[in-house]
Amino acid sequence: MVTLGNIDPFWDDEYTKLNYKTEQFNNNQDLTRWVYQGYRHDKFTGEMCDMRQPQPTWNDQFINYFKDLGWQDVCTSYYKMTTGTILPTHSDTYKSYKKVFNISDVSKIKRALVFLEDWSSGHYLEVDGHPIVSWLKGNYIIWEHNIPHMAANIGTEPRYTLQITGHE
Repeated sequence: MVTLGNIDPFWDDEYTKLNYKTEQFNNNQDLTRWVYQGYRHDKFTGEMCDMRQPQPTWNDQFINYFKDLGWQDVCTSYYKMTTGTILPTHSDTYKSYKKVFNISDVSKIKRALVFLEDWSSGHYLEVDGHPIVSWLKGNYIIWEHNIPHMAANIGTEPRYTLQITGHE
């Protein structure tokens, strides 16, 4: 199941100044599949600033917004995709999230992606086979635990998003 929504923007550009780090994608089966499919790329996933790092001063407003939607154990991760970064089709494994919150039933997990800026040419998201472009700052999309999705930045401006994870 996929849900679209909008949150009235309240944030400034503090997310552009976070301590972003590149981490290897955590599913070796997907990495192997992508190479087999012909992807030859060293910029999978993008750069991340998750809750192990200092978050923006207004981060709790996002957490509370999703708690008000009935989500529990809400976590945030800010993402920066620079030019040429791709994340081919995959379904999230929630490996760290399941471990931290001792969740065995992955079907209860939800993920949201909040667009922190208006869409720029070359920024792309696809969820469950449906392309998403031309978004506005504050638009978001929520998907259930196993929905396949992909993202890319083949534009010239960084693509900033906020990933929210929680469960019912």
